[in-house]
Amino acid sequence: MKHLQSVKLLVVSFIILISFSSCSKEEMSIDGNKAALTVKLKSHSNSQHQVFLDIEDVQVKVKENDGLQPAWVSLNAVNIGTHNMSELTNQSELLLVEHFELNPTYIQEIRLVLGDNNFINSNEILIRLETEETATVSNLVKTDIEENHIYQVVININIDESVSFDATKNTMLLNPKLYTEIRKF
Repeated sequence: MKHLQSVKLLVVSFIILISFSSCSKEEMSIDGNKAALTVKLKSHSNSQHQVFLDIEDVQVKVKENDGLQPAWVSLNAVNIGTHNMSELTNQSELLLVEHFELNPTYIQEIRLVLGDNNFINSNEILIRLETEETATVSNLVKTDIEENHIYQVVININIDESVSFDATKNTMLLNPKLYTEIRKF
């Protein structure tokens, strides 16, 4: 019985030691004068077809001061590659950017940078999605990013509105329709 009590004491001591030494508050917070940005992707679709998008990056268009032209800044996406958008419905989200630190700034737009490997699965036949020349994979957000805050951005792509058939060219077209939600913590 004494052996069992000493094992319990050892296990409890080990758990307490791990919980206090795993990470500090400083490691979880953001750098003093910066803000942090996390970006997730969701989709909405009523279609039975699966749509796959080749995500290469996530970028924001920022304007740091009045003298310079706005510039696109990469947020160093963590989950790049081809993803099934049909799986990103309801509570399922794809983490694209995790805790990217940036200086306080004004963000005009956010965009997904897509590659060429976009397709739709229609009755087990993969059909390439052509991107329209006028297609923009960005959304105006017009948000001030303030220091010492964490921002969670959720990009929702409406698949039903984004994919269409062009009878004149006999091709499937991709013109992504994005809706963006930003939460400040």
